[in-house]
Amino acid sequence: FLVLTVQLTSSFLNSLEGLPGYDPVLFEAVHLQAAPITSIRINPAKKSDLSFSLTPVPWAQMGSYVSPRPSFTFDPNFHAGAYYVQEASSMLLEQAFLQSGLSNQPIRALDLCAAPGGKATHLHSLLAPGSLLVANEVIRSRTGLLRDNMIKWGADNVIVTQNDPAHFEKLPGYFDWITLDAPCSGSGLFRKDHDAIASWTTGQVSHCALRQQRILQAAWKVLKPGGVLFYATCSYSAAENEEIAEWFINEYGAIFMPIQLDSSWGVIETTNGYRCWPHHVLGEGFFFTCFQKPNTAAPIERAFRTEKNKQIKKSADFSSLVEWIDLDGMDVTEMGGQLMAFPKAMQADWQIIQSALHPVYAGVRIGEWMRDKLIPDHALALSTHLSSVVEYLPLDYTQAIAYLQRKEIKAATSTKGWMVAAYQGLPLGWLNVLTGRINNYYPKGLRILKEHL
Repeated sequence: FLVLTVQLTSSFLNSLEGLPGYDPVLFEAVHLQAAPITSIRINPAKKSDLSFSLTPVPWAQMGSYVSPRPSFTFDPNFHAGAYYVQEASSMLLEQAFLQSGLSNQPIRALDLCAAPGGKATHLHSLLAPGSLLVANEVIRSRTGLLRDNMIKWGADNVIVTQNDPAHFEKLPGYFDWITLDAPCSGSGLFRKDHDAIASWTTGQVSHCALRQQRILQAAWKVLKPGGVLFYATCSYSAAENEEIAEWFINEYGAIFMPIQLDSSWGVIETTNGYRCWPHHVLGEGFFFTCFQKPNTAAPIERAFRTEKNKQIKKSADFSSLVEWIDLDGMDVTEMGGQLMAFPKAMQADWQIIQSALHPVYAGVRIGEWMRDKLIPDHALALSTHLSSVVEYLPLDYTQAIAYLQRKEIKAATSTKGWMVAAYQGLPLGWLNVLTGRINNYYPKGLRILKEHL
């Protein structure tokens, strides 16, 4: 990261005076330095040997700082979903979730503003078996990235939706946990987004606060009595943080849920929440708080309307899929002409979500039939349900990068037909081995466009 060349405005600095943990000298000094080391969070479902040095993030079991910053674009393990590049402060979600009392039971969880997927993949790794995660993004252009990151993570119990938060009011009292990483003015990321400094205004903060209130109102309606809502921003402004928390508690009777944090981490306890300052924490600016919905709130009884999903009826079609996917505990359905597998235990939830919202992806996309032959989907290769009978074609580093650039692959193999391109044992995607050539089926939209580091 480059050293900051844009001066922090006096109006911005004045807005921070008196906030818990703010030190004007240290704050300005840290913004004149390079940004802190990069952090990643390892995927517990995809074990790998990473080639770079890792230092643990103390509040996240799978979180690590990486120094120096490697080229993730040219790391096959990154494309295989072995880890997610995520800002360390935001990993404090883990402490809130583990202390919520929901980590040891199957729950329904919602990430309401989930793109690009950092907190959604993190929460997925923390959920108890049998849990359902709905990852939502209202902005269409960002939904594709969210979907791709959930696919890369290998998740099977996730539904990706594209809905305005207000649409979730069709599901009153449905979710046990809600993550709300609210759209904000973004001042906490000034060290990484220098262009945002010049555009910061008090008017922008006020606009964001109104939007945050609207989203919180929608979220509260779909939270179960006794459920927990995690609210966060990457803003320093009290209007988007403490003032929002105070408004929410007074307006809706939300109960602030304290989180126990190690004092050595440098997180500052504030009114009804917690602040991360880059001069105290090895991370960027971040605010978070947890609210519990009173158990005294009357549960909303509702008969959710469902529509019968189209099931595969031909037993021959179903039986042939065992050559591709481990269907233990899974049902196979169709979605947009594509075969998909979704946990049997969550079929009722899947029907309800389809009826109430606009899902764009769910479970594991298997592929589609063409002339009675299955064309396997990229998601199947990266899932944790890939059949053990599918053969791998091991690639070295040079071959793996060429594969990810969607170039021609030359490798010796006696197998013909579909194979998984793999690097250090982790699948990258599909290859189709024909006589005299190997066709590269890595998705065009995901390919590495750069030629060299």
